[in-house]
Amino acid sequence: MNRTSFLRSLQWPACLLVALAFTACTPDAPETPPPAAPALPELPPTPAFNADSAYAFVQRQVDFGPRVPGTPAHTACADWMVARLKAAGAEVIEQTGTVSVYTGQKLPLRNLFARWAPDRKERILLLAHYDTRPMADKDDERKNQPIDGANDGGSGVGVLLEIARHLAAKEHGPGVDILFTDVEDQGQPSGAMTLDDNSIDTWALGAQYFSKNPPVPGYQARFGILLDMVGAKDAVFYREAISMQFAPAVVAKVWKTAAALGHGERFVQETKYFVGTDDHVPINRTLRIPTIDIIEYHEATGAFHPSWHTHDDNMAVIDRASLNVVGSTVLEVVWKER
Repeated sequence: MNRTSFLRSLQWPACLLVALAFTACTPDAPETPPPAAPALPELPPTPAFNADSAYAFVQRQVDFGPRVPGTPAHTACADWMVARLKAAGAEVIEQTGTVSVYTGQKLPLRNLFARWAPDRKERILLLAHYDTRPMADKDDERKNQPIDGANDGGSGVGVLLEIARHLAAKEHGPGVDILFTDVEDQGQPSGAMTLDDNSIDTWALGAQYFSKNPPVPGYQARFGILLDMVGAKDAVFYREAISMQFAPAVVAKVWKTAAALGHGERFVQETKYFVGTDDHVPINRTLRIPTIDIIEYHEATGAFHPSWHTHDDNMAVIDRASLNVVGSTVLEVVWKER
């Protein structure tokens, strides 16, 4: 190789280095951004909850008299509820059976299961019991006589019947089911609805029956909301401890919605352990549906409203504002589910 060829051979690596350096200094071409996710369609506005209507539904139940299973008043009230649900566009399944209460007495059971858009796989479950206590075991007088059950029984049903009026218009998101349980309040009179474990299984017999024998095979729901004793004046709702154990995300969803609607003072961000059992327990344990209990915690008693299981549980206890706080919150939660 002569000198000229040698020098030329050195020029190629030099040129290559210059080219590589130039390439390295050239900025990358801008990346094409990924396509934007399609915007979700706007939800229709949530219907207005009518507290006067809910109050009237509570009054109508009380007008039948105590709704103790096996009595004419109970039958007449259930017939009226079925008619109301069908008028609201629901498909209604009546689940009947016989259960034994703590005394050994057998009682007829009639759960009412109403469904809107039953063809939709995704579901939301709302529930309340409609039977009433056959005795006033927390009263000082007339202990062996049944109570009106305006709050304990009537209030949850009244709120859900008002919500039911709107469900036929819900064309988006999950279908909605309303379960009115029977034989919830026929348990052993020893305070077991609070913290006495010895007789817990004697309560919520209708919900136990439903959970073991769902009228729709393989029934499931995205979540459930139970309403119990939600109608008293100035009622305050703490995060109930069993609900926090089984369904904390559902509690958070409902309490956040209540705050957004301006009901934060009524739905308190604090957990209280004051319920021994209720209808949500078998729904959680047997059906595995994350279900919460919206139920009043009363500071003065450290548990339920003072009228609980007394003859004072009458229409004088019921307050439209409390019905509205709960009803508008639950209706908003249901309506915002896609």
